[in-house]
Amino acid sequence: MSASDLLNSIDKSRLPQHVAVIMDGNGRWAKQHGKARVFGHTNGVNSVRQVSEAAAELGIKYLTLYAFSTENWNRPKFEVEALMLLLVDTINKEIATMMKNNISLKAIGNLDGLPSASRKALEKGIEETSNNTGLSMVLALNYSGREEITTMVKKIAIAVKEEKLQLSEINDDLISTSLYTHDIPDPELLIRTSGEHRVSNFLLWQMAYTEFYFTPVMWPDFGKEQFYLAINDYQNRERRFGKTSEQVK
Repeated sequence: MSASDLLNSIDKSRLPQHVAVIMDGNGRWAKQHGKARVFGHTNGVNSVRQVSEAAAELGIKYLTLYAFSTENWNRPKFEVEALMLLLVDTINKEIATMMKNNISLKAIGNLDGLPSASRKALEKGIEETSNNTGLSMVLALNYSGREEITTMVKKIAIAVKEEKLQLSEINDDLISTSLYTHDIPDPELLIRTSGEHRVSNFLLWQMAYTEFYFTPVMWPDFGKEQFYLAINDYQNRERRFGKTSEQVK
């Protein structure tokens, strides 16, 4: 089935509001091509462009990309430095494309821990695209799901200690509004590329009812056609939220 056929088969009235993506396989893809790992990350930028454009064209509201985890600092120094430089270069180059496609840039994670140049480029991209009203592309940078939850717990504990909050007021909604994603709905669909089957410390609270889609396709080979396949797969599932099939029909 062609990309256009896949696109035409998608029910625009049943789209997920929020799609999250673990962009995996850049290093292995580069190795398969006899290149250094950085070559894979560089080619992965085209996949980011294709997927964000596909999401924007469909009318999806939020696309969260797991771009750099707190654990990624443990990678070789050269690769980390190259990733940070690539982040700056990509944001600077892609602002015009985001403006053209009415895409706004957002970010979640411990952003203060990023290098100064990366943080400034990110802030520039967020500011320049802030008035766009289409897709919100959210970059998870220096992100850890466990750290996010720990930060939330500390914030709530301080509020209780200072008597600004009662224990009886702590509930799911309060926790959700105390996370990095306080203004973003939980993802209905998670896509992970390269054949891995784990969540890797990503959006741990938010993915309580997320549908998972795993594909063996490496991230640099993941484009619009693969994205449409994931959306089609999502639309063929029954989301029951604890109810029976009969109750949701």
